[in-house]
Amino acid sequence: MPTPQPYMDVQQLSKRIGNRVLFSDVTFTINEREHIGLIAKNGTGKSTLLSILAGEEGYDSGRIILRNDLRIGYLPQTPTFDGQLTALQAVTGKVENSENSDTSDLTLRAAQLLTQLKITDTGQLVGTMSGGQIKRVALAKVLASEPNLLILDEPTNHLDLEMIEWLENYLGRTTMSIFMVTHDRYFLDRICSSIIEMDDSRIYTYRGNYSYYLQKRQERLENLSTEIERANNLYRTELEWMRRMPQARGHKARYREEAFYELEKIARQRINERNVRLEMGSSYIGSKIFIATDVCKAFDTKVILRNFNYTFSRYEKLGIVGNNGTGKSTFIKTLLGTEPIDSGTYDIGQTVRFGYYSQEGLSFRDDQKVIDAVRDIAEYVDMGGGQRLSASQFLQHFLFTPEEQHTYIYKLSGGERRRLYLCTVLMRSPNFLILDEPTNDLDIVTLQILEQYLQDFRGCLIVVSHDRYFMDKVVDHILVFHGSGDIQDFPGNYTQYREWRSLQPKPQLDTPSPTPSSNNQNGRNANRQRRLSFKERREMEQLEADITRLEAEKRDIETALSSGTTAVDRIVEMSKRLPLLNDELDEKSMRWLELSEIEGS
Repeated sequence: MPTPQPYMDVQQLSKRIGNRVLFSDVTFTINEREHIGLIAKNGTGKSTLLSILAGEEGYDSGRIILRNDLRIGYLPQTPTFDGQLTALQAVTGKVENSENSDTSDLTLRAAQLLTQLKITDTGQLVGTMSGGQIKRVALAKVLASEPNLLILDEPTNHLDLEMIEWLENYLGRTTMSIFMVTHDRYFLDRICSSIIEMDDSRIYTYRGNYSYYLQKRQERLENLSTEIERANNLYRTELEWMRRMPQARGHKARYREEAFYELEKIARQRINERNVRLEMGSSYIGSKIFIATDVCKAFDTKVILRNFNYTFSRYEKLGIVGNNGTGKSTFIKTLLGTEPIDSGTYDIGQTVRFGYYSQEGLSFRDDQKVIDAVRDIAEYVDMGGGQRLSASQFLQHFLFTPEEQHTYIYKLSGGERRRLYLCTVLMRSPNFLILDEPTNDLDIVTLQILEQYLQDFRGCLIVVSHDRYFMDKVVDHILVFHGSGDIQDFPGNYTQYREWRSLQPKPQLDTPSPTPSSNNQNGRNANRQRRLSFKERREMEQLEADITRLEAEKRDIETALSSGTTAVDRIVEMSKRLPLLNDELDEKSMRWLELSEIEGS
């Protein structure tokens, strides 16, 4: 096999914004077919570096040497499009006008990728799309351009689990080179063959996946600690010599003096590890947490909750997963009382004290300093057991140094703002935490601190997240939102659910999978006290025939869209038919479910 050729050589790259140095003397190489993950703290310029490598932004010094005719595809963290473009136009528009491009082939690739990414209506205007849909359109755009080098900034943000796993499989098979930033550690582990770490203005390269990186990084830190300790011991001896020696020194003495200053640099190093276990006290929580009884919620014909029943236990740690649009965030809002329910009741215990971290809840005054935003809430934080931390001490647990605490909020990166928001939620000492997508924009070091905090948390927890690694670390069971009010209670973490799901036979109809738990409290299992009428039985038979026919048509369309041989006009026609087909299938399947519940009662 030929030796991989370098695609991009980065030499001593430096960048500053105002007086702030983001990074300096960054040097590394991206080779052909290499998949590299970049790891660094928030605020160290990861997104800026990726933008520079993609040619979207300038730099202060250094060199970037590219292979001739290298094609780069760039996915920014927050992609934007003209809202008047259709999904298909957004994917093909920029590339169509380039030289030597085959418009028909590009349109075909674009339509196939959009379909695989569950954008079934390629004529939908981008301006009407959700953040998750826009991210998928951007992914289709960058993949359809077939670059040699993919530069991806948080590619899994705003994607649901199904799409993350699809992208994971796609990138795992590709021969394109990849350079990416992501907080998704399973994604890093399964995609990347190398890890580059930016730490304390230095670059460290690890030739392995994320698991290998963790092991070798720990070894590096242990070796560095030993080196610093040895240097400190020698430094004291040499410092005494420096004090005793006269200023006029001979050649040998000057050589020893130069060695002393090099030794001093080593001795003064600090390992910026925050191996802090933030053990906080929470306010007392009684045995009664909350009880959901026959809760229903719908938006027009879209059902979110159908006769939902659940009794939350003390100290329970629940994860909520499901595709975008299945109602996870709406469920949280109904529980908090910010979204009304249609019927049923929530009975919430008197001692429950909610702490809520939401996707939309980030709100600070830009003219405030970090420390002032926290002091506005409290000067001291109760850690339990009579221990208190000042606002400044608490911020240090979440990686805000005393110097950084006096930074104005408008200067913070997106990840640093998220970290500050997390601090303001946790410092109120809630006994029931609800975290809606808490991992987006947080760096891996912060995620590790948050995971440790939640493992030690003496209260109740609900986490809505697409971060599989995070969920596996902190929850003990999950609710799976399948859509249309179908909610499955699974007694395990996400990886265990995925393994269980892979062993289940494919259902013949688009009906919900039975839960493995014998204690399924979802109201859809409630018995009804009557049998099907003759008319209803005939309707059920017709529904089965219709569903079989519609599923066959759906399979034919998806096969045609993925074949690579379908004409462009036919692709557009099929793309319009597919969302109508899915709606019809959902409607008939839901009616079949209602009738089958009566039949089984």
